[in-house]
Amino acid sequence: MPHFEPLNRLETDGKFFRYGDQRLWLRCVTYGPFPPGKTPDSAVEFEKISQAGFNAIRTFSLPGPEFLDAAQTAGLLVFAGLSWRHYEDFGARPRLLSSAKIQLTEWLGDHASHPALTGVYVGNEIPAELARWIGPDRVRRVIESLISLGKRISPHLLFAYANYPSTEYLEPGNADFSAFNIYLEDRAPFTDYLRRLQNIAGDRPLVISEFGLDTARNSQQRQAEVFTWALETSYLEETAGFTVYSWSDLWQNNGREVLDWDFGLVDRAGVPKQALSVCQSFEPPSISKPSNSYSIIVCTRNGAERISGCLLAIRNLVGGPYETLVINDGSTDDTATIVSEKFPGVRLLNLPPSGLSAARNVGAAAANGNILAFTDDDCEPDREWIVRLDRAFKNPEIDAAGGPNLPPVPRTVSEAVICSAPGAPSHVLLSDTRAEHLPGCNISVRREAFEEIGGFDPVFKTAGDDVDFCWRLRDAGFQLGFVPGAFVWHWRRPSIQAFLRQQKGYGIAERLLIKKHPERFSATGEARWDGFIYGGGPVRAERDSIIYHGSMGQAGYQSIVNRMLPLRPIAPKFRSPRSEALLKLVNFLQPLLRRWSRNRQLRFILPHRHDRNSPEVFHEFHIAINKRHFSRDSILEDLLRSGWNAAGPTETWDLKKDGDKLLLATEILDHEHINLLFRIAGNHTNLESQLREQISGN
Repeated sequence: MPHFEPLNRLETDGKFFRYGDQRLWLRCVTYGPFPPGKTPDSAVEFEKISQAGFNAIRTFSLPGPEFLDAAQTAGLLVFAGLSWRHYEDFGARPRLLSSAKIQLTEWLGDHASHPALTGVYVGNEIPAELARWIGPDRVRRVIESLISLGKRISPHLLFAYANYPSTEYLEPGNADFSAFNIYLEDRAPFTDYLRRLQNIAGDRPLVISEFGLDTARNSQQRQAEVFTWALETSYLEETAGFTVYSWSDLWQNNGREVLDWDFGLVDRAGVPKQALSVCQSFEPPSISKPSNSYSIIVCTRNGAERISGCLLAIRNLVGGPYETLVINDGSTDDTATIVSEKFPGVRLLNLPPSGLSAARNVGAAAANGNILAFTDDDCEPDREWIVRLDRAFKNPEIDAAGGPNLPPVPRTVSEAVICSAPGAPSHVLLSDTRAEHLPGCNISVRREAFEEIGGFDPVFKTAGDDVDFCWRLRDAGFQLGFVPGAFVWHWRRPSIQAFLRQQKGYGIAERLLIKKHPERFSATGEARWDGFIYGGGPVRAERDSIIYHGSMGQAGYQSIVNRMLPLRPIAPKFRSPRSEALLKLVNFLQPLLRRWSRNRQLRFILPHRHDRNSPEVFHEFHIAINKRHFSRDSILEDLLRSGWNAAGPTETWDLKKDGDKLLLATEILDHEHINLLFRIAGNHTNLESQLREQISGN
């Protein structure tokens, strides 16, 4: 178990983490909170945790210096938790958020420089009913405000929010990684959900921030069996880390010791359970050489400033060396000299100016591999690019595969704006594992499939070739797989002017696509995709998002209903009124220029907004009750029996009756009492008294 050097810090590395110069998969375990008088000796426990194979611990509070010192001694990274009253209506009580910000500010001021401290969770599982009550977009912005505060004070730390399936839509746009608490006891649903979460996370790493099984209701053997496949699945599905819940059966909630749940790897007396040995013995599957032969094809024209970075990244790919071909498509700069002199192992093919598709076809014809992997000269593939793609091709149903193309950390305001603007090369997903489109900068294909459809169409000189290629693959019955961890770093255009010129070029390419595939476009020239267009940003609630809450907000998995996944937010370092204004300008010009180049139209398409001209008038009140006597679900059932009807699954109300509407949420006051929060709209002035009478009558 390595002891971490204090000079290094954990950093994000695309969809993963890096510690120093090594990629690190987090093996984390939650620790505490413990009942009063029963807190174990941290120094002793941390040594046991380290010996069990863990490299990090997660707490649900902000620890003190002795705690952090003990973690450092044991070689453990610490993810602290900001504990604040987010289980109350903080939308109506701003002081709750203010108190949380003061707490975070003071604690970071005292402890942020500690070498063991790695990250901070600014919240954990805000209840779905309360998020719905306050408003999903508003709650998300509160979470983001805490993350922004933490980043301003301690930019070297990682910040996130521990989400859960009932509030998928609360993903903060500015978190360093996506974190989800998941409790699924069967492998197939767990695997499927991880694949979904990879796309909800967007460009950033995905961490399982809690996973466990209760041995009060299951056997220790069952717990061990579940951890056996959960650890392996999490690693194979390309998460950046896995967090076991929890280290000990000793824990408390709302000030009371919990005695009827036993999620620990050790029992209340500290005796290890079978699952502890499973965690200790787990070894991530080793990265083996690909089972297929790969030829990497890079097409370039005047790429002298870019080609070295691309080829150096290819040279460092795990599992290689790989046959690499550079197709020099009529360059007039030093591209050919750089490739031949600095990269003698690369096959260089020089062509007269022929166009991108023709160059790719020449490369495919000259390649020897049975898998043809294409990327561009402005891309730098992640070192595990090919070995992760190869996992997809082990499935005989997959004929082509690719992953995300991620923008590197921006260096200027212009780069930051371009990274957040629409119009970048994107994949389009039909499902969490199947693609409708993979961009040409990150697509690999079996040679037989490539040859059967005749390769790329030479009519496409600079763009559009990959769209046509993927459509023809699918029309021929071939399957395109999506691999979230097989990413390439893709440098965007260096200036706003260059980016807008690129968009004009895309419009010209779309004109060719319309001519060849008219059935795939609308009358205004917009592509008709069957799948979801990837935007790079995490999937999150915005002001006009339509959210599936389920009947009366009771769905276990609540998600956003949309077709276009959110774009990346502007990098925090460059976020300012100027950059936000520049992004708005680019967002206005990009579709305009692309549409004009495509079909000489200057139609302005305004974004859809829900009708907010006539907001509903509603009344709110609350009733404090003993939670042992009532629950939200039982009250809703009583109201249904009294003549109310459930509202629709995407509505913001729970119940309807004769024109009246009702929303019900609860907030926790203490371990025995809750507040029932009622929001009512309608014409009945006596509705509040009726509800109060009905509750008191029960």
